[in-house]
Amino acid sequence: MASKPTDITLSITPETRVDVINVLDRITKENEHFFDSYDKSAFASHHTTAGYFEQSFANRLKNSPEALEAYVGSFKKLFPPNADYRHDQMELRDELSEEQKLVEPKNADSHLTYIGSGLENCVTYLNDRSSPVYFIDLDGTNGSEHRNRKTTVIGYNKDSVVKRQQMKIQMSKHPIDSINLWDEKIGVLAQLEYQIKELGIEKGRIDLSLSPDERNTGLTVNEYETLLMRHDLVEVLKNPVRFMAQRGVNMLRDPGAIKEKAKDYMKYDLVHVVNEFIDSMGLSESLIERIIDKFFQVPAARFLRMKRGVSLIVSDNDTGHGKIVSGMYQSPILVQWRKAENLTRSVNVTFTRFE
Repeated sequence: MASKPTDITLSITPETRVDVINVLDRITKENEHFFDSYDKSAFASHHTTAGYFEQSFANRLKNSPEALEAYVGSFKKLFPPNADYRHDQMELRDELSEEQKLVEPKNADSHLTYIGSGLENCVTYLNDRSSPVYFIDLDGTNGSEHRNRKTTVIGYNKDSVVKRQQMKIQMSKHPIDSINLWDEKIGVLAQLEYQIKELGIEKGRIDLSLSPDERNTGLTVNEYETLLMRHDLVEVLKNPVRFMAQRGVNMLRDPGAIKEKAKDYMKYDLVHVVNEFIDSMGLSESLIERIIDKFFQVPAARFLRMKRGVSLIVSDNDTGHGKIVSGMYQSPILVQWRKAENLTRSVNVTFTRFE
């Protein structure tokens, strides 16, 4: 008899700030027959600084935790901790109480690494007991405190698309902008929840993807904190080494020196942090120089793994009816780095039922 889709929510405690955690063993402890019953699994992180890579990308890195950590490490160098991120300047965070400011993690670097490296809140894997599935946490500790993380996994065998539609998202006239799709004024969340109910989806997935003709734009799921999205991310899109350039010297006081000095820093960081990649690919120093030169000649977004689509899972586990599974601070965010034609962006929505 075919198994109905089942979901499991795991609690995870990272050991270090950046931690690569195989969730396969934890799932089998909860349900030892889980991977015998289902061909596919949808994995969803509840957090904005922890997530998953697509199965194809993890496979390209041979599912090596060391390779995954080195890859993430290259972005951590681009976005080092303790740079002058507005998100981390607690005196500017008016939405926090004085008590909250004392314990709020300074983690803008982790948010930007999450967005830039292409980590995802939700991925779908073909089940394979011999192949690990890594939950990658970029902000697993806050000082001496180990944070409590959650991830939901839905096992299923078949899925079917039950509806497709397109949404028009109004953008501002600013060339670099970000829109919180969960903003009540935008109305996307209300539309999605209405359709889930109308379609009777108990367990499934919603895919949001940019129309093929959309350019200079991307989607991510993250925390829509104003200073992070309206300042820090904007700075990165303008200048990808804006924060890395602060290492050791304040080159921003000498704009003419930024390019050459930043080149030196980047060559050191990108070579030494991900040297296993460079060695395995046989990159020469001259090629590295050319890559770094290109970094300054095209928009930062070309070098960030900004996604053209994001997914959200639907489950009836806690509520008795289908509902989007989402962490407290998670929002799908539409980012652009050039002004949209007619000031609108087209987002395609696909509703899928797990069977």
